[in-house]
Amino acid sequence: MLKVDKKLVLPPIFFVIFKKFYTIRYNFVKGGLILKNLILCGGSGTRLWPLSRKLMPKQFLKLFSNKSLFQLTIKRNSNLCEGFIVSVNEDQYFLALDQIEELTTHYPLPTTHFLLEEIGKNTAPAIAFAALESDEDEILFVTPSDHLIKNEEKYKEAVLKAKELAKEGYLVTFGITPTNPNTGYGYIECVVSSEQLVADVTKFHEKPDINTAKKYLQQNTTNYSLPATNYLWNSGMFMFKAGVYLEELQKYAPKIYESCKIAFANSLNIQNSTFKIKQEDMQDIPNISIDYAVMEKSDKIKVIKAEFDWNDVGSFDSLVEEVIVDSDGDSRSENNKAEKIEIDSKNNFYFSDKDKLISTIGLEDFIVIDTNDALLISKKGQTQKVKEIVNQLKTTHYPLLTTHSTVHRPWGTYEVLVEGKGYKIKRIVVNPGKRLSLQKHFHRNEHWIVVSGTAEVTVGDKIFLLRPNESTYIKMGELHRLANPGKIPVILIEAQVGEYVEEDDIIRIEDDFNRNN
Repeated sequence: MLKVDKKLVLPPIFFVIFKKFYTIRYNFVKGGLILKNLILCGGSGTRLWPLSRKLMPKQFLKLFSNKSLFQLTIKRNSNLCEGFIVSVNEDQYFLALDQIEELTTHYPLPTTHFLLEEIGKNTAPAIAFAALESDEDEILFVTPSDHLIKNEEKYKEAVLKAKELAKEGYLVTFGITPTNPNTGYGYIECVVSSEQLVADVTKFHEKPDINTAKKYLQQNTTNYSLPATNYLWNSGMFMFKAGVYLEELQKYAPKIYESCKIAFANSLNIQNSTFKIKQEDMQDIPNISIDYAVMEKSDKIKVIKAEFDWNDVGSFDSLVEEVIVDSDGDSRSENNKAEKIEIDSKNNFYFSDKDKLISTIGLEDFIVIDTNDALLISKKGQTQKVKEIVNQLKTTHYPLLTTHSTVHRPWGTYEVLVEGKGYKIKRIVVNPGKRLSLQKHFHRNEHWIVVSGTAEVTVGDKIFLLRPNESTYIKMGELHRLANPGKIPVILIEAQVGEYVEEDDIIRIEDDFNRNN
């Protein structure tokens, strides 16, 4: 037998390469060149109701090539950044996690950390938590999760220029050249000098009325010589060193700085990459945006005059701008399942999440949004008023603001098919390798019928398998659990019968996802 010397002898060239790599990496970090993308997922997207709901906001809706705006944000920035921090409401954490996992099957992604907030307190605190979680010389690229951006070469150019300014200690924001007098955005007043891409900020302006917005646009089109005053849309995107942001926050908003420091110090490290801010600590933090807290006060501000195509998809009117137009002048989304028959109708936008026929007579320049539990019909140009409908629903039909008939859970989904007094019928889908909590109910009995896949069922002290067309019965008060040990989704029909069939009649004994009752 050949005797092998276990002592490993490396050639000298190895140490030269290793030393060079280590030096580059060390300087990369020390020089503040690590760029992390902080993705803000706190918005509820109410202006896209009824598509967007509290537990399924617009950033997670798959409206573009079967991808969500959140997924497009991750994909767009994965080649520019060395890590992600996702700031998200706890209710949407597993939704974000699932959508990232979908992407990892097709694209290699940098490491992702999560910051979970039970109560949203606007952008200034969310960014403070990310800065506290980062090294002071790391650069944070702050982006909303619900923007649609095209012309990615121009986007990359703007990001790299912002990175240079952030390295110098500036707080950088991104302004979009207005294409119309939009009243749905804030505006940045700036002075453009010799370098067209970078400008000095004069003032931040709130969302204007239509006449003021027209004046801003007119000012832009009549400036031909430099230096010139421009008005840009405030994109809500920022870049700066983590330490610089915290210094400016401490200087201009000390209460937010101190309360965020305390809250982060008390945060729960659920996993190595997930931090949860306690609800009692969040309550002590003021609700304020980064614009009010820092950007409007600091003297370290620069704005990148972005030249890429940008849309925050903040209303159905802006959504219509990004969809396909057919030969009739009608717009449709790629994920639209609706068929149409039109008589004397044109230039409309129809969307349905169900296979449904929509017929219209004499309809022109309308937007029709049909979901299983709500119908919205609006004249084009007036969809900003959806927020007024949402305000009324808060007092009359609040559940319509929170969930769709299809509800996403960490283990899969359920859809309410039929509901009446004393009964509810659901279609439940359990993803491979997932299981529901070990639980019981005090007010209902349940019947389960498997349609597809093989379910592992726990009832009391018994564990057994159910296959398609097999069923079981769970008595009121009995411990039970549903799991999918297989490779394909389990689909079953659940019939609930009892005096109370709402979702809060669940007592969880064990849960893989550490959820509260």
